Amino acid sequence: MDKNVGGYDRIARLVAGPILLALGIAALAGMVTLAEGTTGTALAAIAALIGVVFLGTALTQKCPLNSLLGIDTCPVR
Repeated sequence: MDKNVGGYDRIARLVAGPILLALGIAALAGMVTLAEGTTGTALAAIAALIGVVFLGTALTQKCPLNSLLGIDTCPVR
């Protein structure tokens, strides 16, 4: 798979990824409340998962969803 994540897309992922990951971990640890009960746990897990995906795609500069949608924000190969 060719690189397809770059520029502002990559910067946004590098900023949002750690924030979502930290928020998800903090919520799962009980330091922050996103919602009550099972909904809060599910939201925390989803936030952490999205954070990991954002970080992974930003660091590798490869996003399978971008490939499926035909999106390429990487100016250099």
